[in-house]
This record gives sequence, structure tokens and C-alpha cells, in this order.
Amino acid sequence: MDQVFVADSDGSSSTSGSASLIPTNVPLLSAFLAFALAQFLKVFTTWYKEKRWDARRLVRSGGMPSSHSATVTALAVAIGLQERAGSPAFAVAVVLACVVMYDASGVRLHAGRQAELLNQIVCELPPEHPVSNVRPLRDSLGHTPLQVSAGAVLGCIVAYLMRS
Repeated sequence: MDQVFVADSDGSSSTSGSASLIPTNVPLLSAFLAFALAQFLKVFTTWYKEKRWDARRLVRSGGMPSSHSATVTALAVAIGLQERAGSPAFAVAVVLACVVMYDASGVRLHAGRQAELLNQIVCELPPEHPVSNVRPLRDSLGHTPLQVSAGAVLGCIVAYLMRS
């Protein structure tokens, strides 16, 4: 379903080939599907772990599996399957995936732990303290290495199943 752009002698261009209403960019579709599936699964993993339904998990970061890891891994694997491992696009996607997964399990995880500690400190302040009424910081920011790995596995599976 590749489209070919042809330049006419008068300088105008036309499109030949079949046009589709459904996008055929498999790496992009794989990434979006992996993200959506990871976010959807967070509702169930939260229920399993905490025995409560929390629909807010559909739009929040943090939790099992990592949607960031699923997204970038699906993108990298889909590009690798489509263009092979020697392509520059695959190299860029792999580097991006490594940076995102490192950030998710490193910087963002530690920022979340710091937020948790700061929230605990604020709760222990006397009510008359000016900071005691501050809204709590979000502490579910990053991912454990297991959550990052689960997201990466999910991304690989989605990309493999989406291959053309």
C-alpha cells in the first residue's frame, strides 16, 4: 500500500497507488496500541495488588506495566522488524527506548520516592504550620525495574503481533 508521488511535466504532483482510511504505519500503530494496552492493564494490576478498582490508572503514570516502556519498546521492535536492525531508524529507536526506560526506573522512580517522603513530613507538621495545608505531591511517578521489564515485554509482544 505504498503511495508513489509522480511529478508531472507541468510541475504539479499526483498520487498513484491505493489510499486507505486506516493508517499503515505499523511502528506507530504498535507504539499506540502498546501504550493503550499497558494503561488498560494497570486497572487490573491495581485491582490485583490493592483489591480495589481505580479507573484513574487509565490516565496516570506509574504502576504495572510501564506504558512508557511498552510504547518505546514496541516502536523499536516494530522498526527493527520492518527495516531490519542495521537501519538508522532502528538505532534511534533503540537509543530512545534505553533513555526512556532508564529514566522511568531511575530519575522518575526516585522523584516519586522523594515525593512520598515529603508528603509524610508535611503530614507530621502541626496544623498551624504554613505548609501543612499544601496539596500532597504525586508519588506514583516512576517504575520499578520489574514494571519497566513487564512493559518492555508487552511492547515486544505487541510489535511482533502487529508485524505485516
